[in-house]
Amino acid sequence: MPKRKQKESSLTLPWEGRRGGLLRYIFTRARIAFVLALASVILLVVLLFRAQEERERERVTRQSIEEVYDALVRFREEFGRCPRSPIEVVHPPPTGKRFLREMPRDGLGRELHIECPGYFDPDDVEVISAGRSGSFLVDDNIQ
Repeated sequence: MPKRKQKESSLTLPWEGRRGGLLRYIFTRARIAFVLALASVILLVVLLFRAQEERERERVTRQSIEEVYDALVRFREEFGRCPRSPIEVVHPPPTGKRFLREMPRDGLGRELHIECPGYFDPDDVEVISAGRSGSFLVDDNIQ
């Protein structure tokens, strides 16, 4: 008895088919290499922009620290003492002049810490930012 010829099924799955299916078309080596290269370029661009933003934040923080430091030095020269609070630098006693229009913040928007007299040098002042962590206990402070 001769073998019966099987009918061709009308149902085709995505990985079956005359041309190899959609999944085989998508996942060819050339396309995978292109997608990986594109993802690598995008990742590199994102990392570069994040590094640039971090450098900009640190630059703004150092600029704010220098501005507050200069204002504190001028305050000590005029009044011969340290300010009782950071508000006194912005709004000095009635006889004094204003040293800052407003108290600047660091590059992340946090307040700066003022140590007057300085911890290491009693004749100096220290202005410190808590850095990225926001904690003075972590060693990423900016002075």
